[in-house]
Order: sequence, then structure tokens, then C-alpha cells
Amino acid sequence: MKKRSLLFTVMVLLIAVTSFAQGVIQGVVKDANTDETLIGATVVVEGTTFGVTTNLDGSFLLVAPAGDLKLDITYVGYESQTIDITVKDGSTYNIGNILLKSSAIGLDEVNVMASVAVDRKTPVAVSTLDAQTIENQLGSQEFPEVMKNTPNVYATKSGGGFGDARINIRGFDQRNVAVMINGIPVNDMENGWVYWSNWAGLGDATRTIQIQRGLGASKLAINSVGGTINIITKTSDMNKGGSIQVGATDYGRFKTMLSLSTGKLKTGTAITFVGSRTVGKGYIDATFVDAWSYFLSVSQDIGKNHQLVFTAIGAPQQHGQRDGYYMLDSAKFNKYGPKYNQNWGYRGGEELNIRKNFYHKPQMALNWYWTINEKAFLATSAYYSFGNGGGSGPLGYGHYKYEPPKTSYGQYDWDQMSDLNAANVDTADARKNGAYTIKNGDTSFQHRSQHIIRNSMNNHKWMGLLSTLNYDLSDMLTLTAGVDARYYKGEHYREVRDLVGGDYWSDSKFGATHVGDKIAYWNDGIVTYGGLFAQLEMTLGNFNAFAAATVSNTWTKRIDYRSYLPAEDKAVSEGLSNLGYDFKIGANLNISERSNIFINGGYYSRVPFFRFMYLNYKNDVNPDLTNEKITSFELGYAYNASKLKIRANGYYSIWNDISMLTGFKADDGSYVNAFMSSLKEVHMGIELEADYVATRWLRFGGMVNLGNWKYADDAHAILYDDQTHDKIGEGTIYTKDLFVGNQPQSSLGFNGTFRIAKTIDLGFNYLYYMGLYAQFKPEHRKDENVRAQAYQLPNYGMLDMRLGWRFKLAGLDSYFNWNVYNVTDNITLVEAEDKFDKASGEYVFKKGFWSWGRNMNFSLKVRF
Repeated sequence: MKKRSLLFTVMVLLIAVTSFAQGVIQGVVKDANTDETLIGATVVVEGTTFGVTTNLDGSFLLVAPAGDLKLDITYVGYESQTIDITVKDGSTYNIGNILLKSSAIGLDEVNVMASVAVDRKTPVAVSTLDAQTIENQLGSQEFPEVMKNTPNVYATKSGGGFGDARINIRGFDQRNVAVMINGIPVNDMENGWVYWSNWAGLGDATRTIQIQRGLGASKLAINSVGGTINIITKTSDMNKGGSIQVGATDYGRFKTMLSLSTGKLKTGTAITFVGSRTVGKGYIDATFVDAWSYFLSVSQDIGKNHQLVFTAIGAPQQHGQRDGYYMLDSAKFNKYGPKYNQNWGYRGGEELNIRKNFYHKPQMALNWYWTINEKAFLATSAYYSFGNGGGSGPLGYGHYKYEPPKTSYGQYDWDQMSDLNAANVDTADARKNGAYTIKNGDTSFQHRSQHIIRNSMNNHKWMGLLSTLNYDLSDMLTLTAGVDARYYKGEHYREVRDLVGGDYWSDSKFGATHVGDKIAYWNDGIVTYGGLFAQLEMTLGNFNAFAAATVSNTWTKRIDYRSYLPAEDKAVSEGLSNLGYDFKIGANLNISERSNIFINGGYYSRVPFFRFMYLNYKNDVNPDLTNEKITSFELGYAYNASKLKIRANGYYSIWNDISMLTGFKADDGSYVNAFMSSLKEVHMGIELEADYVATRWLRFGGMVNLGNWKYADDAHAILYDDQTHDKIGEGTIYTKDLFVGNQPQSSLGFNGTFRIAKTIDLGFNYLYYMGLYAQFKPEHRKDENVRAQAYQLPNYGMLDMRLGWRFKLAGLDSYFNWNVYNVTDNITLVEAEDKFDKASGEYVFKKGFWSWGRNMNFSLKVRF
């Protein structure tokens, strides 16, 4: 009996030893194209529960059972890979670098069209954010804010409404920063602005963001004075699957997102869809949001050499605003706090914000990729976009010209305004405009509204064709050439949105108007653009150089349906034709396996924006229009090792003949228009950033940006009579040596990621800003004896933190993300306007926007 018992024990021990025979597998998972390590990739022994995720340096260490195994390596957005390996008990196997290919269909092709910069090859200063970084950091932030942790980028929420953020790069505002989506320019063709609320769901659909500072790598003639924001969206995916995500803020905003992908079917078709819904309250008073977003990508292989990709992206939305007119002065801030918004009130017990933005701007593109032969590749995109919507605001006359009555809290009393309008009878105006009826000899007059809510509508149609040919002339030389054609028509008018208790609004041209009728102005801006571009690139061993040039012409026309009534023959302006061009050169030398240096320079003759071509908001052609000139030089160095990366560069940019059209009251009380085209700014600085992987569990980095951005001279202004449009004189605007405002001249930042457990990571970002001056209007600097700098805002720092947790939910990969913004609850000025104080002879604070206090976002994503 004892022998049987002993035999049984030995057999159990043998089985146990055999079943627990183990070995160790280690390696590093990387992107096959960029050679960047992939953090959080999954490495699993097929058919077992043995698995790990890669560390902050892309490495993994997996304890696996002995035997013949299949190792599955997966990462979101990449093709999975299976490796066969035989593991012996007690042995360690280093399988080296595992290179995963992107599962995005057509990604290489769209990168060609979008002029995506290549590390250690393209000689430009560049920072790239991948999809994981965007997803982790974006949370409830505005889309531009996810870029604030890159060198010389300043992004704020501005008034605080959904999608109302703004971004500056190297001291240039977003009118002078080119924004491109898959290589297609999206800056407004009339004024250069980018309205981020029109792209509310862009963060959901973005694969990478590449911020190219300076003139950038794009071959197109675009607004890249300060830089280029190159946004590459998700494409159709090789892998089948999807995800659902829910999120919420601590101030009452909620978001749900769904992502679906068919994978590549046997027919060569692949479809990817991303859709989201965002609703709820804003952090700022009365800044609600009601938004949808959608992204669709459909790809189809046609034989071996052709591929068609159709994409559509859009975001119908409406949201409450607090615009720059309603910045807070010190009294309001001290009394009500930073969330205060005065431009709303209650009407009939319901919240009514006079400032509401509503818009839908879908963009559709059909891309054709043709591999002609081994040397030639053609990428062509035909795109179409149309936008409908605008923003509401106040309109009044007399005592209520600017604002309706206010409550004791300083906000609008809509009920009182409604009663005032309903009781207002202006018999003379009513007779003039036919706003009355006569019945049985009795005259009944309609009630004239003294203050209404109007809509400023900005509809547009935009179509374009972009075609790029890449041709390998030899092993050393590659020629890139193409055509860029665009047509844009913007329709601008005001209309009555709400009569606020009255019967009609009196318009000087259209008479008695009602809800939906056009008022105040009504005009179209038509811009036609045609450009040719070419680039010759040479690669010789470790040396790479390029020379690029663009020539383009812009044709413009203005149609005014109101100002010239009834003389309709003047409604169509003179057509204008303006030539622009640019050229760039650059070179990169890889001086070792880890180090490279680059240099670039360029000259850009840019046609001024449509706004400056016609005076007085009418069809009067500006006779003094001249192209703006930008000259830029840059020198940089980069060090790339497995654990340490360093980037350093210096830049010098001259922006000459800057156009500005404005107006002011003269000493005699008359209104004068002033056009300036001789403003000059010089922007110079140094940028330094580093990233260091200290251990498998700890990664940190930092950056330092030192800038000196100034107006280089006094500007010459030409003065025109507001009524006759005749030239009445000239003047000088005293701007020499004034600092450029609205972005900190210098800043520094620190960031880190710490994996506190295999499935939990903690991250932080800290930014400190210095030398932030108020945004001022150069035309106000008319006194030669007053050359004081604009008001300087206090230096400030902001700390953001996040916590991520990977886990299984019903067997599905899930991720919980918790973002905390402004951890220290630092309430400080981030934007300001100033005024002149005669007593001190200095410019002092007038009004501004303060930072948001501490706020949080929670999200849960489940993949299937």
C-alpha cells in the first residue's frame, strides 16, 4: 500500500515538473516603417494564457511553457504577426526586433500626397503624434490642445465654447499656419482661418498629426508662414473589428463613439467607419454642445497597380459661445469668477445664449493611386466640401443698440427685452416700410424690435483637384511634380433669427424684415486658384537634399447683393488676378548611425487674403495691394539612440509687407479706413527637445523654447474716406520693436510616463510659459511718443496628468483612461487685450480670458 502511495506521489511530481517546464522569450516590437518602438503591443503564446504587453521601450519579457510554440504579436492599427519558436526548459531566447507593418490601407500613398516628413531624411523641424498619444491625451480637450506639448505651439480654449480653441506656432496665428487633412488644405480660402468646431470629430478619426515648424515639407503654396499641421486620418483597415467608447467630464459633457472595420475582403474592398455623439454642458456658463461626427473610408483594389479610396468626414454641431467681445475685465472676474459668461439669460424660464455657433461642413475625397511602373507613381485626389451655418449675435438700435437690458447678475433679461419690443411702436418707420395695416379706417402698426438676435451666415462650396507624380530619375534622383487646383465660393449674409417679442426688424435696404429674412449685408466671395509644383530630391548615401518650387495664380471676384441696390450693375466687382510663388531648398546629412544635421531655407511671395483685396466691405478694389514676402532659414541637429532622442534647431524668419485693413475714428469724428501693407515682423528662436527611456517602466522628456518675435519697423498706412472711398491721406503706425502678442515668447515643458504595473500607466505633462504679451491692434499705435510694450501677462505653468488601465471585460480588450487637466487648479490669464494708461504711460490690462480650473475626463474603450 505504501509503495503504491509513493509511486502515485512520484508520478504527480513528475507531471507537475513537466507541466511547469518553462523558458523565457524576450524581444522588442517596432514599427516597420519608422523604426519607432511600439508601447503596449500584446505578445501572447497562442492557445494559452501566457502573455504580456510591451514596455515603454517596446521591449517584452515573456515566461512561456516549454515546447513548440506560436507567438502572436498584435497592436492596434498594425498587421498581426505570428512567430514559430521552440522553447526548452530553463532557456532564454532573444528574438530581437519584431517589425509590425501598418494595417492601414493606402497609408504610404496618402503620405506621399501629404508630404509627410521622414525622420533623418526630410530637413525640417518636425514633431509627430501617433494615434495612441492622441487618444490618451485628447480626452475632453479641444483638438489643437493635443499639440501643445510640442515645441513652440501655444493652444488655448479662447472663449471656452466647444471647438472654439485656437493655436499659434512660433508666434504666428492659425491664419498663417497651414492645416492639411490627408494633404488637402482646409484653411479658409478667404481669410485663412481654421474653425475647429467644423472638425469636431477629427480627433476620433486621426491616425497621426505631424507638426512641421517653419516653411515645412509641403510642396503646395499654402499658409505655412509659422508651420504646417499635417493631419493624417485613419484609412480603411486590413483588420476586421471595432470598438465602442464612452466618456464623460466632471462638468456634465458626455460622449459616445463607435468604430467599425470590415477588414480587407476577398473582393479587395475594405470599409472603416467612425462615428460619435457629444452632448451636455460646457465648463463656461451657457456653452452647451450638441454635436455628431462621422468618418467613412472605403478602399477598393483594382488589379495590382490601381487603388481607389473614398473618404468622407463631417461634424454637424451647435454650441453656445463666449467670444472675444465678452472677455472679462477685472471687476467681472473678481465678482463672478472665470466661468462667467454675460451674453445669455432666461426667456420664459429657458436658457438663451445670444451667441450660438451652428455648422456642418462635410468633406468628401476620392483618391486614385496608380503604380505606373517600378519608377513612377501617381496619386490624385478630387475633393468637394460644402458648409452651411454660421453664428448668432446681437443687433439693435437706439438705447439697445449693443445689448438688451441686464439682470442684477449682469446677464441679459430677455423677458424684459421681449416686453419692450412688443410695446414699441415707431409710426414713422412703420409707414416708411409698410409695416402697418388699415382696416375700417383704423391704422394698426406693427411693433418694431429694438434689439434682436441675428445670424451671420457663412455658407460655402469648395472643390479641388490635387495630383502628385513621383518619378525615380535614377538611384539618386527623384522628381515630384503636380498640379493643385481649387475653386471656392463663400456666401455671406445676415438674417433675422429671433425678433424677441417684436413684429419686424427695420433694415435700411430691405425694409421691414422677419425671421429668416436677409439683413445688414449679403455678398459672395469667389476664389479660384491654380498652381504647379515640382521638387527634385537627391539621395547619396547618408546625404539627402531637395529643391522645390511652386507657382500659382489666384483669381478673385466679389458679388454684393445689398450695398448697390438698386444699381445692380455695380453688384459684381472687377475680377482680380494675382501671381504667387515660392521656392525652398534643404539638405540633411546623417553624420553617424545616431546623429544627423539639417538645414533649410526658402522664400515665399504670398497673395494677400481676399479680405484685403476690396475696401470698406464693398466692391472697391484696393489699389495698393501687394504680395506678402516671407523669408526663412533653419538649422537643426538630431540624435537618435534606442533610449535617448534629442532634437535641437534654430530658426530665423522675416515676414514682410504684411497686409492689414482696419478703420478708426478721426479727430473730427469721421470714420476713416486704413490699409497697411508695410508691416514687418522678425521671428527668431531656438527649440530643444529630448526624450529618454530610463527603464522599461519609466520614460520622460522635456523641451525648451526661446523666442524673440518683434515688429521690425514702423508701418505706413494709406487712409481712405469711408463714404467716398477716396484717398485722403497717409500716416504712420508706430510698431517698431514691439513684441508680437498672443503667444508666449519662451516656454519650457516636462513630461513623463511611468508604468506602475503591467496593465497600469501614469503620465504627466507640465508646461511653463514666459513673455506672453496682450494681443494689440497695430492701428491703435498712432502716437510716436508712446512706444510702450503691450501689457505683459503673468508667467504661468499648467500640469496635466492621466491614468490608464488595460484589462479584460467579458474577454474583450478594454482600456480605462482618466485625464485630469490643470491639476493644481491654477486660475491665470491666458489671453488678454490692453489699454493705454495716461497716468503711467504704459499699457495695462483691459480684459481677458482666464484658464479653466481643474477639470476631469473619464473614458472606457472596449475593442471587439
